[in-house]
This record gives sequence, structure tokens and C-alpha cells, in this order.
Amino acid sequence: MSSRILDVAVIGATGVVGQRFVRRLANHPQFRLVAIAASEKSRGKSYAEACAWRLDGEPYAGFGALPLLAADPDEVTAPVIFSALDTGPAQEIEPRFAAVGSTVFSNASAFRMAEDVPLLVPEVNPDHLELVATQRQRRGWRGAILTNPNCTTTVLVMALKPLDDAFGIEAVHMASMQAVSGAGYPGVASLDILGNVIPYIRNEEEKVEEETQKLLGRCAGGRVGPLPAVVSAACHRVPVLEGHTLAVSVKLRGQPDVRAVAEALRSWRPLPQQLGLHSAPSVALVVHAEADRPQPRRDVETHGGMAVHVGRIRHCPLLGIKFTVLGHNTERGAAGGSMLNAELALARGVLA
Repeated sequence: MSSRILDVAVIGATGVVGQRFVRRLANHPQFRLVAIAASEKSRGKSYAEACAWRLDGEPYAGFGALPLLAADPDEVTAPVIFSALDTGPAQEIEPRFAAVGSTVFSNASAFRMAEDVPLLVPEVNPDHLELVATQRQRRGWRGAILTNPNCTTTVLVMALKPLDDAFGIEAVHMASMQAVSGAGYPGVASLDILGNVIPYIRNEEEKVEEETQKLLGRCAGGRVGPLPAVVSAACHRVPVLEGHTLAVSVKLRGQPDVRAVAEALRSWRPLPQQLGLHSAPSVALVVHAEADRPQPRRDVETHGGMAVHVGRIRHCPLLGIKFTVLGHNTERGAAGGSMLNAELALARGVLA
């Protein structure tokens, strides 16, 4: 792990994902939080005055007195920017930071599918970092934008990657049961979600299908060729606080048996674990043998919310193999995942 300590900033710091960034940065060995930014109406206020803290632990993670700046590169200067902006503002603001030399690690969907922007899960496609050089050359930026996927996609591809490596994937069907925290704060109205399942999340299924193919695609010559497999997603909102649970069926080449699939998942040790990156869990995939696991209430907060859990690996009469996957949507699928992206970029020497 690199011994360099870099100054970083968080833009969109008052939202729940922004707060998770701030909390993670409070004791990070490589990143030093020097600035936070939010909307113009909060500019000049202290973090404690402008932000309603929603997380456990020390309020404002010790940064309550830090003044909020405008999300503008004229005010916020740092080599690394963690962006928790919504997609609309991100479309305009993030390129301005990249143009002047900051490397932006974005949670928004604004640039995920751009041909020259890495859509990154460090365990899954670290080779896609080579798109940074292409991006800088094409756009004339001194910095860059790197994105993490939709939170549901992140959980899915963590389970698919070792199977694609070991056997090759031909088709995927996924049905999700997604936590209410994925809708942000205040999120879904209580009278809509309590005792209910909502079988529609706007744009979610399209994101999962498209992003999975890019993440598992091969990167060569400054572009990504998508995974040549059909991906079908059905997404549902359920009354769970944290943790997206996925029911996955997959068609693998050679029709491997359940034992071979379980061993491929259990033995997977990807690059972040080999490098010992700070935010990487010691085990990327936790494979459960119990018939009733994984469960959000019992499993999702383990390993700092950064591991993905797999269980109920069994034969599927339609596609061949099916299993259950669980991941923390606001840590692994948002702030923690983006932090791990930055740690990988630092370790690989691609920061501006």
C-alpha cells in the first residue's frame, strides 16, 4: 500500500452518501480531508450547522466545525475529489474539477457508460483503469473522472466475476430485493413501503443490465468490449434498512456442478486483497453454507460493509446454477466502493 498521503475533498457532503465519505475519511491512512462542499445555500455555514447527521458514531466524524464551500474548483482545490452529487449536478460540475487536474471519484450515473470513463469495481475490472489515459487524451483534461456502478450492479458483479473467470458466462437473470436506504433520505414514504414490496425502481433494471456488461467486458485499445452475455434484471424495493439481496440464476459454459461453482467463489482472491488496500475486506466474497443465509440483518454490516455474501448455491433447472447474493448498498455500493476505487488508482499510479 502506498505511503503517500493526499489531500481530498468531498462534494455533496451533506447527503447520506457524502456523510459516509466523511466518516470513512476521518481515520484514513492515505487520504486527508481538507475541504467539504455542498449546495450554494449551505456555503459559509459550518458542517454541523448545514448538515443533519444521519449516521451512527461521532456526529460529523469530528469535522463539524469545517466550513462548507461551493462545489466549484475555484473554491475547492484537492488532487482527489469524492463526489456524492446527484446525476444532474454531477453532469456539469464533475468535468470542471477534472479539467483543472483533480481526479474525481463519482457515485453519480452521469458518466458511467461513457466510452472513455472507467466504470470500476476494483476486484472485478482493475484493468479498466487504462481508460484514464484515453480520457485525458480525448478530453484534454489534466485530471479524470472514475465512476463506481449502481449499488445493485456492484453486488451482482462481485459474485459473477469469479464465475466468468473460471467458466465463462452465457446468460444471467437477477431479481433484487433492495433496501430503502438505496432511495436516499428521506427516501420512500413509510406508508408506501411498510408491509409492502414495490416492483419498480426507476431506471434500475436498465442500469444493472448495461453496467454489468461493461464491468465484465474486456478492455483493450482504449475501449471496453461488453460481456457477450444476456443480462436480465427485475428490481424491487422492500422494507429493509440496509443491504440489497439478489436472487441470481446464471448459465455457465460447460455446465459446471454446484461443488465446482462453490469452490470458484470460495477461492477467489482478487487484486485489492492481494495489495492489502485499506478499504478492501480481507475476504471479498463470504460464502455461506447455512440454508438460510445470507440475511441483511445478520450479515450486511460485517467486514465494514465491504464484503459481498453468497449463499444457497444450487442447481437451477432453467439456467444451470442459482444462488443468493447480499451486499451493503451504501457502503460497498456507494461511499466505500468509491474510496476503494481511489485506493486502487493511487496504488496503480494513475492519479493526476
